[in-house]
Amino acid sequence: MAAGYPVTVNGHEIRTVEALYQACRFPDRPDVQQYVIAEPSPMVAKRKTIPYREETRSDWDYVRHHIMRWSLRVKLAQNYAKFGELLLETGDRPIVEQSKKDDYWGAFVKEGGVLVGQNVLGRLLMELRMHLQSDGEEKLRVVPPPALPNFLLLGEAIKTIDSRGEAPPQQSRLL
Repeated sequence: MAAGYPVTVNGHEIRTVEALYQACRFPDRPDVQQYVIAEPSPMVAKRKTIPYREETRSDWDYVRHHIMRWSLRVKLAQNYAKFGELLLETGDRPIVEQSKKDDYWGAFVKEGGVLVGQNVLGRLLMELRMHLQSDGEEKLRVVPPPALPNFLLLGEAIKTIDSRGEAPPQQSRLL
């Protein structure tokens, strides 16, 4: 849900990774995808999908975490210095998506400050951080699409993201 990390997929600029993730719900509705990816606010992008939820891809519950992993990788590949530094600043501490509503992506705070939930987003971010910590050759700048059926953006199969040609991050901050 963080703004400030735009990405480009198949030549289309997308202002937030939340918009990209939400657009992936609707591979057969390029019109809905365009409507969602044009939104600069991650929360509004998510809300824009509500009227179309019945048209979400039928395997969404199975593929959503694969798509989120891929989306986070794209976010890192194209915002390597800025997002990479943020991830690395967390050290080895747990990353938790604290939520009031969603115990799949995040966790609820219960009595005594205990967190309860699957925290899938936090776990994916910690996994990405672990890979980043050993990414001396910047392999994370290349992101192949997940091996999922019907993985489309605006009617086109989503291609491999390769941001190696972009300005490299400051090495001292990422090692």
